[in-house]
Amino acid sequence: MNKKVTISIATVLIIVVIVSGAFIYTNNNAGSNKTDSQNLSIIDDEGYATNLTSVPQRIISLAPSNTQIAFAIGVGNRIVGVTDYDHYPYNFTAWIAAGNMTSIGGFSTPNKETIASLNPDLILATPVNDPDVVTLRNLGYKVLELKPNDVNGVFADINMVGKATGATQNATSLVNTLTNTIKSIEDKIAAANLPKPKVYYEVWTPPLMSAGANSFINDVISKAGGINIFANETQQYPTVSPETIVQKNPNVILLPTDMANAGDTPFYGSVNDVKARPGWSSISAIQNSRIIVVDGDLFAEAGPRIADQIAAAAKAFYPSLF
Repeated sequence: MNKKVTISIATVLIIVVIVSGAFIYTNNNAGSNKTDSQNLSIIDDEGYATNLTSVPQRIISLAPSNTQIAFAIGVGNRIVGVTDYDHYPYNFTAWIAAGNMTSIGGFSTPNKETIASLNPDLILATPVNDPDVVTLRNLGYKVLELKPNDVNGVFADINMVGKATGATQNATSLVNTLTNTIKSIEDKIAAANLPKPKVYYEVWTPPLMSAGANSFINDVISKAGGINIFANETQQYPTVSPETIVQKNPNVILLPTDMANAGDTPFYGSVNDVKARPGWSSISAIQNSRIIVVDGDLFAEAGPRIADQIAAAAKAFYPSLF
C-alpha cells in the first residue's frame, strides 16, 4: 500500500478560505482562554497519559484535522509546524513560503529533525504517526494522539485539545455550535420522513476500500440520513469486492476528489470510469445518476468541519431538502 493510500485511509472527508500573511497568523488567538500555568494529566485516544505543567505555546500538528481543531478553538497562532497536506483553514503553503509557518513533511512521514528544531511543547498526532509517536515520546516530547471514530469522538477530541491548550471555553462553545447544527440537519430529515438511501462511500481503489462501522464516515452517513452499505464491517476501512457492491445495490455513491493536490485526477479516474466498471450498470445509483463527487479533503478529516461533512452528505442524499 503506497503513501497516498495511507493518507487516504487515515484521515480518512467546503469552502477553502485562502488567506496568507502574518497578520492572520498572529491574531488568531482571540478568546483562547489562555493561562500561563497548569497542572494537567491528559489521557488521549490511545489511553496514554500526558502531563502538562504549563500551557503549550509551541504546537506541532501532524495531521490536517488536528490543525483545524487548533485554529477552530482559537489557538492557531501557537501552531509552529504543519504537514504538507494542510490546506485549511488557510493557505499554509503560502505561509510556509513566506516564512510564517514550517513544514514538517508528510503526515505519515514527518521529519523528526525539523520537529526538534521547532522545540515544540505539544505535538498533536494520529494513529498514522504511531511509530513516530513512540520515538517522539522517548525523546521527551509531549504528544497527544487523536483517533476519533465517530462524531462524538470528534467532539471529545476538540474538548481534549481545548483542555490541553487552556482553551476549554472555546472548545465547549464550538462543540455546542456543531451539536446544534447537526441536530437541525437530523431534525429536518426526520420531519420529511423520506426513505433512507443506501450509500456506498469509496475510500480507495485498487483495491476497492470503503468505510466500515468504526469509521467516522459511517457516522456521518448515518447522521445525514443514509444507510452505509458496509456498516456491518468491523474494520474501519475494509477491502470490499465489486460484486458485493453490485449485490448491495446502493442508491447513492459518494466519490471523493483528490486529497493531496486539488485538480489532480482522483484515484478512481472519473465518474464515467466508475459507471463503466464491469457489472455496475445495474446499480441503482448509476441508473439514476446518483453518483456524487464530494470534497476529498473535507471527508477525510475528522475535525471541526464534521457538521459541514454531514450537511454535504445530507444534500447528496436529499437534494429536495437541502
